[in-house]
Amino acid sequence: MSHKTDQEPDDLKDDAHAASAIPESIADGVDEDLVEPNRRLFTGWQFLLFAALAIAYSSFHLISLNVYPMETWSFRIVHIAGALILGYGLFAGARFADDDHQASGAWIKWVSYALLIPAAYTLAQVFLMYQTLSGGAMRIDPSVENWHYGYPLMATTAGAIVLSWFYSQARHRFNPADLVLMVCALASAGYLLVAYNTNIRMSTGTSFAPSGISWAAIAGSLLILELTRRVAGLALVVISAIFLTYVFAGPYLPGFLGYPGLSLQRFFSQVYTDAGILGPTTAVSSTYIILFIIFAAFLQASKVGDYFVNFAFAAAGRARGGPAKVAIFASGLMGMINGTSAGNVVSTGSLTIPLMKKVGYPARSAGAIEAAASTGGQIMPPIMGAGAFIMAEVTGIPYTEIALAAVIPAILYFASIYFMVDFEAARKGMRGMRKDEIPLFSKLVKQVYLFAPIIILIVALFMGYSVIRAGTLATASAAVVSWLSPNKMGFRAILKALQIAGTMSIQIIAVCACAGLIVGVISLTGVGARFSSLLLGLAGVSQLLALVFAMLISILLGMGMPTTAAYAVAASVVAPGLINIGIEPLIAHFFVFYFAVVSAITPPVALASYAAAGISGDNPMGTSVASFKIGLAAFIVPFMFFYSPAMLMEGSPMQILRVGLTATLGIVLLSGMVQAWFFGPVNLVQRVVMLVGALFLIYGGIYTDIAGLAIGIVLFMMQRKMHGGGSKTAQAG
Repeated sequence: MSHKTDQEPDDLKDDAHAASAIPESIADGVDEDLVEPNRRLFTGWQFLLFAALAIAYSSFHLISLNVYPMETWSFRIVHIAGALILGYGLFAGARFADDDHQASGAWIKWVSYALLIPAAYTLAQVFLMYQTLSGGAMRIDPSVENWHYGYPLMATTAGAIVLSWFYSQARHRFNPADLVLMVCALASAGYLLVAYNTNIRMSTGTSFAPSGISWAAIAGSLLILELTRRVAGLALVVISAIFLTYVFAGPYLPGFLGYPGLSLQRFFSQVYTDAGILGPTTAVSSTYIILFIIFAAFLQASKVGDYFVNFAFAAAGRARGGPAKVAIFASGLMGMINGTSAGNVVSTGSLTIPLMKKVGYPARSAGAIEAAASTGGQIMPPIMGAGAFIMAEVTGIPYTEIALAAVIPAILYFASIYFMVDFEAARKGMRGMRKDEIPLFSKLVKQVYLFAPIIILIVALFMGYSVIRAGTLATASAAVVSWLSPNKMGFRAILKALQIAGTMSIQIIAVCACAGLIVGVISLTGVGARFSSLLLGLAGVSQLLALVFAMLISILLGMGMPTTAAYAVAASVVAPGLINIGIEPLIAHFFVFYFAVVSAITPPVALASYAAAGISGDNPMGTSVASFKIGLAAFIVPFMFFYSPAMLMEGSPMQILRVGLTATLGIVLLSGMVQAWFFGPVNLVQRVVMLVGALFLIYGGIYTDIAGLAIGIVLFMMQRKMHGGGSKTAQAG
């Protein structure tokens, strides 16, 4: 392709050629369904079967949430069971064989089929128990629950899980060991549905609870842990195992970790209730999260995600370091509706990281910028990934209030990344993209109506509609708006969107259920209260020390875990302690939420950074350190929530405006300090002064703001005098 230069004659032929060279879109494929390495790719009748199951699963939630509500516990049990059945059908427990010749031996296949017999027997026993209780019986014979249901269910579940670890076959084939696990999921959920819809439900957590509840809960917990391993890796499973070990090892531990102890039956008869697995995390995943996953799938099916990225390229692509600034805008928009930081990196980073490298960013910087921007999407109102919904559920604070409180922190985070990128581009003399490399902004503006679903969502929320009603309206509007675009959604496209939603939801539902297991351990053993007393003791020495300790615990709990699970666990362990030392609930939970989010870019275990390194080709640890540096503001701002609540919209309008403006200026100085650039190169002394000025401005007090502004003005005057036009210096460098 030949490109027109400034020296070429400006004739009609060249204009026509340049116009034809301008791409319509450079984001094709951002909306494509990402296929995980262990997801099966079925063909023929198996594809149709699992597509139908995914569509039915998504449709069930839409109907239950809007038309025909179910009893709460029953709805959540079906919600988890559906995800388990779909998950075991779609995700393999071992690596795929390259072809049928390298598949596991026949013996493992026949052992798996043999396990189907006891699995089917336990399912039949659930039906018989239902008939017994329907006939007027008060409870089931304990020998039937143990010998005909509990023991066979446990043996079958454990045996099939272990077999699935060694069962390797071609990617398009189904695994009979996983079929056994699907039947076990039905048997476990079936018993809980039967028991919890009778007076037996009242006995949970007492010595009168029937043993069948414990067996169903143990089997259900094992199934949740195994599915979590398959879809989210080992980190969350290992943390869950440590917490479960604590239940039974706790009585033998010294100091504040010790507690009286719980028996196996008493713990498991209560953990699969709203005190644990069916508690806040599953409450949120079964309502808000699944609904917004369906919304995201409709946006994906109507190619709105591609439009978001194209719009960002047209708006910011020509600025210096253009692709990096595009990554910030695009990842913020996509990350807002994408529940995981790493997933956001993979979807937008596959496009933005190579383009950043093309205009001069090193592989490490390109990956780090994408990781930091994608992580920020989790704090971007109004959707904020999924953690905000859990915050609303746990605290009782209205969701709209939480979304509003997130505005200034989100601006500060993205401003920080933007100026980090801009100063690095200036320091290295990077160019933007050429006009013929990006879509025409004038063309994309004509399709700005594709933002309508997001606008409808925001307007509906602030008009007082419930989150569920607002989400449903936004989902319907995504289908309607598509009719004005080239990607019209017909009946097949709507079914495809529901199928994508069913598949996409498996990971987050498994993670939320697994987090619920940890939350159950925390609430039933009282370990959260003991952490609170520890924080209270530290606060007696220094509140800042208590906050630093809370930050470290939140990051530690979040390492290797998806954002939603990280926040859910940290909110149970850390937030109550912060509230006990006198911090407002909203501030305490935002503090914890922020650090749970940025754990995705915090070394040594930084999921978002590792995902970005996989695309950029750089060292994962080096990328995580670089993304930590770029997201540095996110580690300072939460402390300012405590010292300046106006950052969370708590205060008078003038206070909020002043704090917002001065904190943003502070972020500019902080970015300049990190990148050693303001209007030109910055020496060591100036960097120290910039850090002091930045902290003064971010702090939010009236006197510190005045001092910070004075430092900023002096630095500005010095830099302008030394370097004059910063852009000329940048280009020279």
